[in-house]
Amino acid sequence: QVQLVESGGGLVQPGGSLRLSCAASVSLRFYPMGWYRQTPGKQRELVGTATSGGSTYYADSVKGRFTISRDNAKNTVVLQMNSLKPEDSAVYFCNRLGTAIWHWGQGTQVAVSS
Repeated sequence: QVQLVESGGGLVQPGGSLRLSCAASVSLRFYPMGWYRQTPGKQRELVGTATSGGSTYYADSVKGRFTISRDNAKNTVVLQMNSLKPEDSAVYFCNRLGTAIWHWGQGTQVAVSS
């Protein structure tokens, strides 16, 4: 079973930045990956995606502020979050795209508050 580990979350003031990392027990380089977030009582939503070739997609709510990149040497997928807003507060998860998703990790908590 593939294990996903998200890290890098924390408490940050509005306008601040965080860098989240997604690591896995398999090589991520060949998989299209997505970052998701979830707040209590709401469904998990897609934040953005990155194909194995590096093409990216972002939800309108984060476009221009968030960037997904891959570090194949470290076998991680990174979500750089800038200009954070209180509404970005959530637990962030990563997973492969498509129907054969892996078991969800624990996620990493992001709190944006002054």
